[in-house]
Amino acid sequence: MTDGDARLTDICSGAAGGKMATIAEYYAGKNVLITGATGFMGKVLVEKLLRSCPEVKALYLLVRPKAGQSMQQRVSDMMTCKLFDRVREDNPDFHQKIIPISSELVQPGLAISPEDVEKLSGCINIVFHCAATIRFDEPLKHALQLNVIATQQLLSLAKQMHHLEAFIHISTAYANCNRKYIDEVIYPPPVEPKKLIDSLEWMDDGIVRDITPRLIGDRPNTYTYTKALAEFVVQQEQDKLNIGIIRPSIVGASWQEPFPGWIDNFNGPSGVFIAAGKGILRTMRANNDAVADLIPVDVVINLTLAAGWYTAVHRPKSALVYNCTTGGINPFHWGEIEHHVMSSFKRNPLEQAFRRPNANITSNYLINQYWILVSHKFPALIYDLFLRLSGQKPQMMRIFNRLHKAISLLEYFSSQDWEWNSENLSMLMSQLTPEDRKVGRPTKHAARLGQIFNILQLTYEPDC
Repeated sequence: MTDGDARLTDICSGAAGGKMATIAEYYAGKNVLITGATGFMGKVLVEKLLRSCPEVKALYLLVRPKAGQSMQQRVSDMMTCKLFDRVREDNPDFHQKIIPISSELVQPGLAISPEDVEKLSGCINIVFHCAATIRFDEPLKHALQLNVIATQQLLSLAKQMHHLEAFIHISTAYANCNRKYIDEVIYPPPVEPKKLIDSLEWMDDGIVRDITPRLIGDRPNTYTYTKALAEFVVQQEQDKLNIGIIRPSIVGASWQEPFPGWIDNFNGPSGVFIAAGKGILRTMRANNDAVADLIPVDVVINLTLAAGWYTAVHRPKSALVYNCTTGGINPFHWGEIEHHVMSSFKRNPLEQAFRRPNANITSNYLINQYWILVSHKFPALIYDLFLRLSGQKPQMMRIFNRLHKAISLLEYFSSQDWEWNSENLSMLMSQLTPEDRKVGRPTKHAARLGQIFNILQLTYEPDC
């Protein structure tokens, strides 16, 4: 066991009869249900539980068959990836604690069989709800199904669990991004979820698409809109369940655990950074002075496990919300990222770069459009012409179009910043020793170095 593992093992303590109970001790013998376990954060949560809480009894993963793969095959493939190397070294038979459960979030009752419902109802102690669609441009109906209705159905299942001690819901710090100051409270929803669900049920997809902008109002996309609704849905059960809600900001590659730089996707800023490093991206519209609230995935997962412990042991009277952000204690601005990332890539160039890295951030729309034309579209057309003449399939314009779409979806978040209250997070961190706090949340210096280091040391496993 490493020093980092030992520190997490000593994280927080509940005071039952004055005896200090560590997080690892709490999870020992527990059965844990995880949704979204094959997603980015879900994988890290599974790995962390197996490695740092080795006495956990079993992890039940809700998984759907996908692309011709059975749920068992998907989980088996996931277990072979590099992310689980440290767990594999400590316990080669760790996979025996993984129990996949066939499920489909868009089906009634989550498509869980009666036999599995009975099994889960009789044994589950903690639920971590990580599953969601994180696509910003998801059609409203589908986003509502995945982020709100599926959450309702999981809550219904949770209320049948005889031994449930905590229900932890992963939300987003941007669920209320229409506010500049965001407290650790659940705000009134933009609309009553049930009324919206009933209204959209009979509507044609085209009608829903047309009215979506008016429905989401001052929120930028269906993702933030439906995550706000989901928080309200979860809150409605706080009298029946012990609930905690985690709100991470922009989740990036791992900071320390299980090793620096692990990531399984190039969504959001990670893809933008790599595109800049390869010389594909030369311009991006953002506010240099706005805070880039990036947070490593392992920091979020450490908080999630600690919140699960606190919720189960202390049983708060109402749902506690934890704003899991870094901007308040270690602000890192987009302009600083541009400088550090570009200078780092120039010193340590990526392999198979399209051209020399030289990206610039501007808040001016016209200047950005000019550089898109000069530095993106013209070079792409010329390169595609060269590919055609050499008998190859043109691809650069397609790559640039995808890049421009991804950047446009990020502009709302890169052109402004927010202030998040973190009293609940501070309260939870106050339970830790100074060394424990370093594991739970990076210091200003560590966070800055970690964000840059992780960009340069990415271990990308897209199919694990």
